[in-house]
Parts: sequence; structure tokens; C-alpha cells
Amino acid sequence: MIHIPWLTADTLTFPPVESALKHPNGLLAAGGDLSSQRLIAAYQQGIFPWYETGQPILWWCPDPRTVLFPEELKISRSLSKTLRQKRFTITFDRAFEQVIRCCAAPRKNAQGTWITEDIITAFCRLHHEGFAHSVEAWQDKQLVGGLYGISIGKIFFGESMFARQTDASKIAFIHLVRHLQTSHCPMIDCQVANPHLTSLGTREISLTQFRETLQANTLQTIPPLLWPNPQD
Repeated sequence: MIHIPWLTADTLTFPPVESALKHPNGLLAAGGDLSSQRLIAAYQQGIFPWYETGQPILWWCPDPRTVLFPEELKISRSLSKTLRQKRFTITFDRAFEQVIRCCAAPRKNAQGTWITEDIITAFCRLHHEGFAHSVEAWQDKQLVGGLYGISIGKIFFGESMFARQTDASKIAFIHLVRHLQTSHCPMIDCQVANPHLTSLGTREISLTQFRETLQANTLQTIPPLLWPNPQD
């Protein structure tokens, strides 16, 4: 039987991340809520919510951590060709709720989704507060790919992406990385590894290294990343 701390609604304090379980990797606590204050406090410590409908809110901080250092972005020959062809129109923050709902939609060979209605509501609130952002890929004025995540200080915490056309989410990600480089973003959090992200240059680092980078780049005194005007 797994025993983890239960968070109450009246405190934003999390257990030390070093106390997270090894199996399943990173499970730290349960309970609490999805208020903006709690979510920001969580991400500043490298903690994120991940649970399915019917479960309590589960909080995670896996070790190792999958990240992308923007200068290590990999663009394959086929992706370079797609970029040159300009098949997609890329925008920022033009359709945040539409992107997160597309990410939540059922996928092949997957059961359920961790992007619950409560998650959607919480992240849309963060978007209106200026912390959550989306990147959209359009084709013939239809949304065909994109991604979303949270920006705190100089760090971007990627959450999820989707594609309805081949390479649409990858092209959106490349545009995101190139934009973040202009704001001197040192690291993009990608949470856990998967082949899609690995092909773009992500790698695993220790939780210690990850948290050191967070602590140096998510302080309130750190100038935030700049984002394009949604109408540009």
C-alpha cells in the first residue's frame, strides 16, 4: 500500500521533493486544490499535478527530469523541409482554451485523460492571469496542432501538445523554443521523457540540477519571459 501526505486546502506547503516516491517515480502528495497560488508555488518547486477523473489531485516531482536546453534543440532534415515549406501559420496565445481542450481529447491507444475539466478551468485562469501560454499551428484557418504550458520567471514548463496534421505540434514547439531563446530562457521543463520529445533534443537531468536551475530563474525578482502579442 502506498502512503503519501494529504494536503489540506488551508496551506500551500508541499512536502520536501526529496520525499517523493521512487515507485511510482515522483509521486509526492495528494489533495489540496488547483488555485493559482498553489499551482505557482508547486511549479516553482518543480512539482506538477497529474491525475485522472475520479482520482484525488496527485502531485508529482520525478527524478530524473526531462528538459530541453534551448540551444540543444534538434531539427531533423524532414522537419527542416517542413519549416521551409511553411505549411502552418504559427500564433501565440490566440486560442488557449481551444488548445488545451484539443490536448485533452481522446487519443489512439490511450485510455482517459489527465487534463480534467478542473485542470482546464485552472489553467485557463492562469492564462488570464498571464502565467499560462499556448502556441497554435493553423492550416487553412483550422487549428491543427499546438501546445501549452506555464511561464514563471525565465522558465517555461511545458504541459501537453497535440497534432491533427503530421509535424504540426513539432513545428509549434520549434517556434516556441526559438522565441524563448530571444528572452534568454535557460531551460524548458518537459516533465517525463517520450520519443516525440527525445527526437527534438530533450534529455534527462537529475532533480538536483533541475531544482538548482529553477531556484535561480523563478524568483519574483527575475524579469519574466516576453510573449508576442496574440494579434501579431
